[in-house]
Amino acid sequence: MDWLTRMNDTLDRIEQQLDGRPDVEALAREAYSSPFHFQRMFHALTGYPLGEYVRRRRLTRAAQELAASSIKVVDVALKYGYESPEAFAKAFRKTHGVTPTMARQPGCRLVAFPKLRFHLSLKGEEEMNYRIEKRDRFTIAGASIVVSCENGENFRRIPQFWQESGQNGTIGRVLELCPGQPLIGACTDFRIVGEKDESERFRYMIAVEAPTGTVPEPFEHEGAEFVEREVPASTWAVFTAVGPLPESVQSVSLRIYSEWFPSTGYEHAGGLELELYLEDGGPDSDAVTEIWVPVKLSSQ
Repeated sequence: MDWLTRMNDTLDRIEQQLDGRPDVEALAREAYSSPFHFQRMFHALTGYPLGEYVRRRRLTRAAQELAASSIKVVDVALKYGYESPEAFAKAFRKTHGVTPTMARQPGCRLVAFPKLRFHLSLKGEEEMNYRIEKRDRFTIAGASIVVSCENGENFRRIPQFWQESGQNGTIGRVLELCPGQPLIGACTDFRIVGEKDESERFRYMIAVEAPTGTVPEPFEHEGAEFVEREVPASTWAVFTAVGPLPESVQSVSLRIYSEWFPSTGYEHAGGLELELYLEDGGPDSDAVTEIWVPVKLSSQ
């Protein structure tokens, strides 16, 4: 239940930040997750990308303020993060079907997107098999791109990166770094220095486990930057997803957060999550993927 309480606390924190820029990193820390995986978990559990949920709640609150007060439209637009009244009016009309000015008219029908709450649902579904692994720190090396979480870009760009990397030979180049190792998907380098929206960006890697120094200096290949990163020593809960990609991984990831964490004595340790692609699958076989989640006991 502690996990459920923390997730609902993040919803309360989002409400407090609607008139500013939500601090994704702080929200993720409160949920004991990384910024990327918090947003993926939020999307999986609610059906809405975090940015879309925030946008809908802002426009709901904006409509309520316009209907109940004499506040200027331009002030409401600025309060809820819009750079101009025109941009605000366009978003407002798309959601409510009327202009901000029309929202002041008596009897005007507006749309209210309610604040969400998380609840534990005991469904009695199939068991979840997992194992606990303890590993010392190790190094991964491979191809990477910088991805934004803004407007759900990460959900589109990462699958595209995998597809492009398979077509242009990048995956083959990654496998050559340490032959015999499975491909790994990993998110690193949150808050990249120098980016305008630091808290919304991270580096996504298609990598393999490799000795330190495999990529002594970053280099470019087919639009991707080859780098290496250290994975800290951790205790991992390891789950296996079997089936077509990416659906099998998404399904197991949802169950990890909605069923496994609430029903065990573990909580997310806040480090990197890894996806190990053990078998590609094909016309007559399923893909086999391991999802590695850093965990710690709740009492620690």
